[in-house]
Amino acid sequence: MAAARHHGLDLDPRDFAREPGEDTPSPATLARWLTEQGAVARGMRLTWPHLIRLHNTPPIVLMFRDGAAALMVRADPARGLVWLRDPMAAASDSPVPVDETHLSQLWTGDVLLVKRARDATEADAPVNAAWMLRMVLRERGLLRDILLASVILSVLAVFPALLVMQVIDRVVNYASMATLFSITALMVILSGYEMLLSHARRELTLVLTTRIDTRISLHAFNRLLSLPLDFFEREQGGQVIGRVMAIFKVRDFLTGRLLSTFLDLFTLIVILPVLFYLSATLAWITLAAAALIGLIVLVFMRPMTRLYGRVIGAEMARNSVMHESVAGIRTIKTLALESARREEWDDRTAQVVRWRLAAGRLANWPATLSAPLDQFLNRGIMLVGAWLILTGHSGLAAGGLMGFMMLGGRVAAPLASLARLLENLNEVASSLSEAALVLNQPTETRALTTGMRPQIHGALSFGNVDFTYPGATVKALDDVSFAVPAGTMLGVVGRSGSGKSTITRLLQGVSRAYTGQLRLDGVDLRDINLTHLRRSCGVVLQDNFLFRGTIRDNITAGRPGLTMDDVARAARLAGADEFIERMPGGYDTWIEEGSTNISGGQRQRLAIARALIADPRLMILDEATSALDPESEALVNANLQRIARGRTMVIVSHRLSSLVHCDQILVMDRGAVVDIGPHAALLDRCALYRGLWMQQNRHAPVVARIPATAARAEGR
Repeated sequence: MAAARHHGLDLDPRDFAREPGEDTPSPATLARWLTEQGAVARGMRLTWPHLIRLHNTPPIVLMFRDGAAALMVRADPARGLVWLRDPMAAASDSPVPVDETHLSQLWTGDVLLVKRARDATEADAPVNAAWMLRMVLRERGLLRDILLASVILSVLAVFPALLVMQVIDRVVNYASMATLFSITALMVILSGYEMLLSHARRELTLVLTTRIDTRISLHAFNRLLSLPLDFFEREQGGQVIGRVMAIFKVRDFLTGRLLSTFLDLFTLIVILPVLFYLSATLAWITLAAAALIGLIVLVFMRPMTRLYGRVIGAEMARNSVMHESVAGIRTIKTLALESARREEWDDRTAQVVRWRLAAGRLANWPATLSAPLDQFLNRGIMLVGAWLILTGHSGLAAGGLMGFMMLGGRVAAPLASLARLLENLNEVASSLSEAALVLNQPTETRALTTGMRPQIHGALSFGNVDFTYPGATVKALDDVSFAVPAGTMLGVVGRSGSGKSTITRLLQGVSRAYTGQLRLDGVDLRDINLTHLRRSCGVVLQDNFLFRGTIRDNITAGRPGLTMDDVARAARLAGADEFIERMPGGYDTWIEEGSTNISGGQRQRLAIARALIADPRLMILDEATSALDPESEALVNANLQRIARGRTMVIVSHRLSSLVHCDQILVMDRGAVVDIGPHAALLDRCALYRGLWMQQNRHAPVVARIPATAARAEGR
């Protein structure tokens, strides 16, 4: 934490979770967590000579054997001393000088280097061909070793052909048994070297492709998570998933055909001069045939690009139907919509089949036209070579022809693969552009990792706030102004579309494209670090999603570093402990996907417990009880008085009866503030509020209720 504060990062240790099986956090685990929090961190192992030379660096974290750590703030190579500071000590405390002998008794050799992330990083770079190339070039060391092995293997590939020439021209013609034994021994030795080098190259290639695959996968998922919520609300889930998955076609191309073709080209560079040495005539014929294959592929490349684009679009549309059907399977079953969904799936599948068949038929033409050239390279060269030998037009002998045939096949294959590689580029380019439509959307990365991290108390102030949703012509919020002090229980009411939920979205930082002043504890909301803001707020929605896992895992989803005592406290406060304790597994009870094994009221109380686990100073309940039965709603509302103690509550509800205990009730209509005040005052002076109340409580007497602050004061 101290090293992060040196770089302006204020971290909460409750956000940190150890890896399973770790008694003390490792440098790798700490580096991963710090990177997620907006820093650049790296764990490594150093020796004393290397450590003491780091005297002009920011604070370095040294890991000790007993699980503790210290900050190295200064080093003096001349005196052989480093100065250490206790991370938990006050800033005024002086660091302690330590020499190599004393440090070696405590230090494991592990260090953690921390610095602030740059504004423009690889994580924010646009996903395009240049980005993919940079991703590959980050493995320069592995690429160098693979290329070196490829060059050596290419040289070794020449020797078997030369040895075959010697067998035919010398051993067979002159019946030389000694020469045969010598050539056999040499061939065995070369085969052994080739086997070992081939194994090493395959191992290096596997490590390279695995690293590239991991980096691309992590980047794609991290970029997806950093996209703002309104993007997912605008786009179809199936389309988003399909486009993101398209980047894995690019990954397969980079780590498969492209890499193998690139390595084969080194064989071409080495073998081609040998072919011209054996027979220039046959070498030119081989190159001409391979060039014709490439020309055929180039002719068909543009129409193939268009058809592959249609195929990808049709497949994404079909995937959207699959995703939507799985997500809405409960509705499909209850309304017996299987036939309608099956018909739509059939239509989408027919489109995929239509375009894939058209693409396959078009791709069949270059394969058909190039087949005679392929056959000529495999068989025709031998006939031409035999004719040259018989007519005496070339100095080529029988052994030379056999050697040329062995090497010529290894030349034609890379040239043909290079031509076909251009065909794959069409599909890869289409896939990359589809993935870029999602991954290159503006992200929240900067807002999530930068900004102020003030202590949140909960005082809210809206000053002339206007907000319009993208593509809309009517303002969702129109000159909204109000203020409430910290600790206020604020209800928000109004007709549908009046802007109630928009206010809560702005408070969560979901949308920041508003005008006017929106302040939290006097700080402009746009200046606050977005991660800090959202973790300082507890949010409960009308339909809350619970992850597949235990009750404990779901309650601590936002704060994995918290203890069982924290879980039990949040569950008690939310009124969830009474039903959790009746379950067979208690807090370890498994929640199935879709929360099918618990009731709606239980799900809402678990969502409230999850929001309360971090003890937020600001709680937002957006229609949190509208989908509950009366008994569950009464239970949740009864707990709100306990939950509201010491925190600001913003409660959006259509049911005014659940808001009568609020300190202030904000009445909205058509995006504007109509009035704000306690329940009794609004009944007297606000016609809109009185009308809404009478609609919902025709048979109930109009009684002024005690404000929540007074009720909570009496409760104390």
